[in-house]
Amino acid sequence: MIRTAFKMFLKPGFEAEYEKRHAAIWPQLKTLLKDSGVYDYSIFWDKETNILFAVQKVNGDQSSQDLGSTEIVQKWWAYMADIMETNPDNSPVSIPLPELFYME
Repeated sequence: MIRTAFKMFLKPGFEAEYEKRHAAIWPQLKTLLKDSGVYDYSIFWDKETNILFAVQKVNGDQSSQDLGSTEIVQKWWAYMADIMETNPDNSPVSIPLPELFYME
């Protein structure tokens, strides 16, 4: 098991929409994440900066950020592109964060 963390950027004024869309996450996407070993996945919002902080546990060697070649993830990216900062391929701008401390 590994833990990964990264940050993304929410466009101002879209926190309720972001939360709404994730509350209704597509079952196919959730299945893909679970089948890929992603679990215990949380995303937090810093309302002062609109930074989204994500942390997840992964069984295996792929995090959610490594699934971009799948059709369902590409569709999710397109669905979320209007409310997040994105790259030209609609993937969210995502910055990996190294773990400096962990207490079990």
